[in-house]
Amino acid sequence: MTPVQALQKALAAEHAAVHLYGLLGGQSSKSQQPVLFARLDDAYEQHRASRDRLTVLVAARGAEPVAAEVDYDVPGPTSTPAQIEGVARTIERRVTRTYGELVANTAGDDRRWAITALDASALREVSFGVAPSSFPGLR
Repeated sequence: MTPVQALQKALAAEHAAVHLYGLLGGQSSKSQQPVLFARLDDAYEQHRASRDRLTVLVAARGAEPVAAEVDYDVPGPTSTPAQIEGVARTIERRVTRTYGELVANTAGDDRRWAITALDASALREVSFGVAPSSFPGLR
């Protein structure tokens, strides 16, 4: 995989994460589940920032940044707080794996940024109940 392909794959994962966290935020209640809502809101904002950064990185390499899909499949039910957390775990596992690939396929400043993004995603996984891993992104 080329560095640009890895960046595009990470951008596609971030598009999906932004969409899905928007949906999860709409399925949760700020008044009834304030802690969960705050974690979802924070994840949404972090994924938007990463999406925007990846868009710049791809464009800087002369490539057209991959566009967001019109819709994304929700990887599970979202009727209860536990189900919402389960979907958030799945989203973060997917994004963390993608950042692992980005780290493996980039160098220099891009790799340093990818490592930071991978760390942030791994920490979000833990915040949604995934056990910590010595090597996040390799599962």
